[in-house]
Amino acid sequence: MNIARGKKRFLCCLLALALLGAGSPKVYAAEQKKDQEEEDRLLAPYFIVQGGEEAASAVEHFPLKSTSVTANVNGMIAEIYVTQSYANEGETPINARYVFPTSSDVAVHGMTMTIGNEVITAKIKEKEEAKTEYQAAKSEGKSASLLEQKRPNVFTMDVANIMPGDTAAIELHYTQLIRPKEGIYEFMFPTVVGPRFVAPDTSEKEQGKDGGEDWLASPYLPDGDVPPGEYHITVNLSTGVPIAEVTCRSHEIQVENEDESNARITLADPEDYAGNRDFILNYKLSGQAIQSGFMMESVGKEGGADQENFFMLAIQPPERYEPAEIVPREYLFVLDISGSMSGYPLETAKGLIRDLVSSLKETDKFNVILFANNTTLLAPESLQASKRNVKAAVELIDRMEDGGGTSLLPALQDAMDIPAQDGYARSVVIITDGYVSNDSEIVDYVSEHMSEAGFFSFGIGTSVNDYLIKQIAGCGLGEDFIVTDSGDAKEAAEQFRTYIEAPLLTDVSVSYEGPAKLSDVEPGVPSILYAEQPIVLFGKWEGAPEGTVKITGKQGGEEYVQEIPLENVTVDTESEAIRYLWARRRLDRLAGYGSVRNDRSTKEEITKLGLEYNMVTPYTSFIAVTETVRNTDQESTDVDQALPLPKRVSNLAVGGGYSKYSEPGLLLSVLPLALALAARRRKAGKDRAR
Repeated sequence: MNIARGKKRFLCCLLALALLGAGSPKVYAAEQKKDQEEEDRLLAPYFIVQGGEEAASAVEHFPLKSTSVTANVNGMIAEIYVTQSYANEGETPINARYVFPTSSDVAVHGMTMTIGNEVITAKIKEKEEAKTEYQAAKSEGKSASLLEQKRPNVFTMDVANIMPGDTAAIELHYTQLIRPKEGIYEFMFPTVVGPRFVAPDTSEKEQGKDGGEDWLASPYLPDGDVPPGEYHITVNLSTGVPIAEVTCRSHEIQVENEDESNARITLADPEDYAGNRDFILNYKLSGQAIQSGFMMESVGKEGGADQENFFMLAIQPPERYEPAEIVPREYLFVLDISGSMSGYPLETAKGLIRDLVSSLKETDKFNVILFANNTTLLAPESLQASKRNVKAAVELIDRMEDGGGTSLLPALQDAMDIPAQDGYARSVVIITDGYVSNDSEIVDYVSEHMSEAGFFSFGIGTSVNDYLIKQIAGCGLGEDFIVTDSGDAKEAAEQFRTYIEAPLLTDVSVSYEGPAKLSDVEPGVPSILYAEQPIVLFGKWEGAPEGTVKITGKQGGEEYVQEIPLENVTVDTESEAIRYLWARRRLDRLAGYGSVRNDRSTKEEITKLGLEYNMVTPYTSFIAVTETVRNTDQESTDVDQALPLPKRVSNLAVGGGYSKYSEPGLLLSVLPLALALAARRRKAGKDRAR
């Protein structure tokens, strides 16, 4: 079908549907019932629209009244405290659930619950045990909270028996490593989980109808609406060397410089809701980077059975060199044109890919793979990067219509089926917001094919699925880039070109000489050191902190050696940050990429790690329960906290329909919402026709 003609027909049908629905309550009710049946079949996000007869009770659907984030950044390590305050302003007890993100590489290792004058320190327990205890406390009328990991960067907080007039405060404690790119340090704090696309042929078991992935059916507010709560962010920055510049491209900030190496950063406008896009803070240092080398800490009583010693090794790259000859490259650009990319994200992505394609050398080859529900290729084989072929690629990108689901895995499979070019180094460049539900399958596929290509990922949007973006690059021996606006796109494209064309150190290896015994190193040592991106390793040590760490490699064909004497390293006995960062890296390796998580021995090892290091994992959760029964009637209402759509994400990203709290007259008068519903029906029709 001609695209323009099809679009006109679609809009005419949509208008007729809206008029018919507005004039016939029975027709609207039938459509609503049909939509509900499909919503039951597919686990998918849905809209909550404020208004209508039940507006008075709608306040119960926003029990999260405030979120307060404090991040203490010391060098390359961030200690993060997040306090979520829930309040019941209704007349009946409620049980609230909130879905929220973290960065995919944080270790969540502390939680407390405060209700009134009672403060409960949460305990880490096996996931099923914690869930059983929570359900029992909920049934008994006790106040309780349960923190579960759904994905490495998605968590749910359940709070039971919040009584009328109650305020419950839950504080979480994270630890995170911050690594520089091109001399710029970036602290990113995700604030909202974007809606996830669930493929129509996904089985109920894969969807998680048993409760494992029930977070996918989260309620969302329409584009532009925000919850009636507050969101505060404070960053205390301490670098040890002078700070040259502090910027934030996501929020307006206020910077208070305490001295040349310490600064306090807060949000400049409290009225601007901060919880609908990632908070991204960048800072540069004057004269030099944070000192590279070796850090050591000792945890527990000296000489005691609980004492453990940990280290962190940062390998800073040497000065950049220009290789005499660069191996010809083949680039496969995989571009997301799905509904969630509609508008600003797709326009930004188009600008990025135009910049990347247009800057290729004529000795390079390339192809473009566009995907939503289906995949479109520029050519069956990669083309020479001539001006003519580049122009054809840009024209293809410009004329493609957006809409549909985010079927990334089939697009990757189609990309890798393109015949490889002899003598060319293949790189797969993925540009998406990552709003998919099958993260593990995608990362598994990349992991299986990392010997055939390097995988680079560009996350486009204000609240991307950073777990998928980072894992694609991590297991694919590449690098990830987060792009929030058109200005970022040009900068990211330049960073990508610099990164991929300039390997600074090859054949990297690390050895240890001396009495100190170093072990349990996480992760493995990569063979190539790129640009200004340090290699960071964690491990354990025993014995006297003496000897030498030796880093060797080749720099432009010449031998490279760097030695770090341990005698000059001070052992920190106060902090436990490196302990948790090591545990997080060990968890990443154990959890693997997808199906390995279902292996029994792996589950047992991950569970043991979580219990030993007081850390949330796929198989361990935090649970806090009050001693007293507070809800004596033992009757309460379950509430799912409605999330704002990430800023600049279209209503088309939500495909599950509307909740019972929506008002028919309001729905039919709001074109974006009607478009979302119609797009969902159109997709379902295509699926039935297959």
